Amino acid sequence: MTDTPELTIRPATEADVPAIVAMLADDPLGATRESPEDLTPYLAALKRLTGDPNQHLVVAVRADRVVGTLQLTIIPGLSRKGATRSIIEGVRVHADERGGGLGTRFIEWAVEKSRAENCALVQLTSDATRTDAHRFYERLGFTASHVGFKLQL
Repeated sequence: MTDTPELTIRPATEADVPAIVAMLADDPLGATRESPEDLTPYLAALKRLTGDPNQHLVVAVRADRVVGTLQLTIIPGLSRKGATRSIIEGVRVHADERGGGLGTRFIEWAVEKSRAENCALVQLTSDATRTDAHRFYERLGFTASHVGFKLQL
């Protein structure tokens, strides 16, 4: 599919949560860490997100169907001369929409929103196994400049 005018990017609502979680679970990594059968923790997380003005959980909707999701977090900081930065997380595009430009539109939306929030830097992480995603982000101008670390709690 191509990116067409009937595509809308808007804040996520409670009604969108089942579709968001289904997309999060619809890949080999997500299938091991998501639980679409119990939406309780996701609904609680949505409440926390919508209550925080620095969190932007959005969905892409085409023909009244959620076809993508992305979370953008705005982080004020002291480093880089007090710069504000943003982090892009949880980018998912429905399998039916992949390859049609929605991922690019999502990242462009996030970069423009970051500019509007006076961010000096946009950053994201991608699982080391997602080589196609790495090529996609590099094509959009991102550089693999750091090594990321995580600690499960």
